[in-house]
Amino acid sequence: MSNIQNMNKIVGTHSIVFLSFDTLRYDVAAMCFREGLTPNIANLIPQGWEECHTPATFTFAAHQAFFAGFLPTPAKPGKHGRLLAARFTGSETTTEDTYVFDTSDVISGFAQIGYQTICIGGVGFFNKQTPLGNVLPSLFEESYWQEEFGVANPGSTEAQFRFAAELIQSMNPAQRFFLFINVSAIHQPNCYFEEGAYVDSLQTHRAALLYVDRQLPTLLKPLQKKGDTFFILCSDHGTAYGEDNFYGHRLSHPTVLTVPFATRLLKQQR
Repeated sequence: MSNIQNMNKIVGTHSIVFLSFDTLRYDVAAMCFREGLTPNIANLIPQGWEECHTPATFTFAAHQAFFAGFLPTPAKPGKHGRLLAARFTGSETTTEDTYVFDTSDVISGFAQIGYQTICIGGVGFFNKQTPLGNVLPSLFEESYWQEEFGVANPGSTEAQFRFAAELIQSMNPAQRFFLFINVSAIHQPNCYFEEGAYVDSLQTHRAALLYVDRQLPTLLKPLQKKGDTFFILCSDHGTAYGEDNFYGHRLSHPTVLTVPFATRLLKQQR
């Protein structure tokens, strides 16, 4: 991908923060960036969002792929090298810049080399309330979910980032970590982010992203004091709001398959 880093120079020396903006559409993310509506995201990723294709059309499948090292792929022809990979014979997208783990997934791979692995869940596939809701969180050494992190709470991102900030502040300064947050606010229902709206729409989807952007400093402030951090930011899938008479996701429509992706290397403020 166009903004790939040599991960062999990052893994082992930097903490990793992976923010999954659940259900965020590329067109909405890119438009908000261009119009200056997401200033905190713009400060973090000044290069903007890259248009990519997701490996799956809904949360569970997409994250299974992500955690095996298959992040969104640039939406242009060619073979695109991956940041992280679990070793397997015949991979054509593992390059000299890819950090390769000898584990079945990259989460246990990070734990094996001394990283503290942490999941802060959001949507139902991370809520730990059912066997299925435990599958993805169980990959991590530590996993957290509270009702206020879920889609029914209009203050979910504030709660998630505040919880993450407290965890970061409590860590040993020398401890490297892999922190994953599934940001749930953009997932339906998101109509409550726009006054007077009772139905989800592109407008309320955008309003939800603007809400998430306003919460970002809560997470960034403790990270800037903690050490050098490598960020991965992306959506797992988009969603349709009536385009070609399609609604929702778990379907192969461009509004679902096209997602935003970005990385950023953030240096510690000294």
